[in-house]
Amino acid sequence: MHMIEKFLRQTSFTDFEDFKANYELLIPDNFNFAYDVVDEWAAQQPDKQALLWTNDKGECRSFSFAEIKEYSDKTAAFLQSLGIGKGDVVMCILKRRFEFWFSILALHKLGAVAIPATHMLTDKDIVYRNNRASIKAIICVDDKYVMEQVKKSEADSPSLKVLIGVGDNVHDEFHDWRKEWERAR
Repeated sequence: MHMIEKFLRQTSFTDFEDFKANYELLIPDNFNFAYDVVDEWAAQQPDKQALLWTNDKGECRSFSFAEIKEYSDKTAAFLQSLGIGKGDVVMCILKRRFEFWFSILALHKLGAVAIPATHMLTDKDIVYRNNRASIKAIICVDDKYVMEQVKKSEADSPSLKVLIGVGDNVHDEFHDWRKEWERAR
C-alpha cells in the first residue's frame, strides 16, 4: 500500500464533481504526523530524500527520511531531558534553520504544541505570546537580536521555563542545542 492510500478512501478522480463527492480522509484517532507519515517513510524508503536545505552562504544539506527520523527522535529525547512533554507549548523562532524540522517533528512525537514564530518579534510581542499560550520553552536561533528579545521577555513570562539556542553563538543563559543535543539518547 502506498502512503496516500493509507489516508484517502479514493486516490483517483475523474473530475471535480467526483472529487467533491468522494474525497474522504481516513485519519486514525491517534494520528501523529511524525510517526504515521515521516517515520513510515523512513521504514518504507529510508534513503529517499526528505529535506534539501540551503542558505544564503551556499551551504547545502540533504536529509533522508531515515536521518529525519533519527534526528527528530534525538531531538525529542533532548527536549524531554529538559522537561518538555505532552501538552507543553513551545515557541520555535528558527528562521530557516533545518533544526526547525527536527523540532517540529520532535514536538509532535512528544505530544507537545509547536508555535512557529517570526524572528522579528520584540520582547513585548514574545511576552504577549508567552502569556496567552502559556509557553513553557522557546527554541531560537543564535541571532543576537532574537536572543536579546527572548531573554528580555523572560521576567514577564511566568510560564517560560526553558530557553534553547541553536547556532554557534548561544548566550550562556540558554541551553546550547549543538552541545547538548549530541548527548541526548
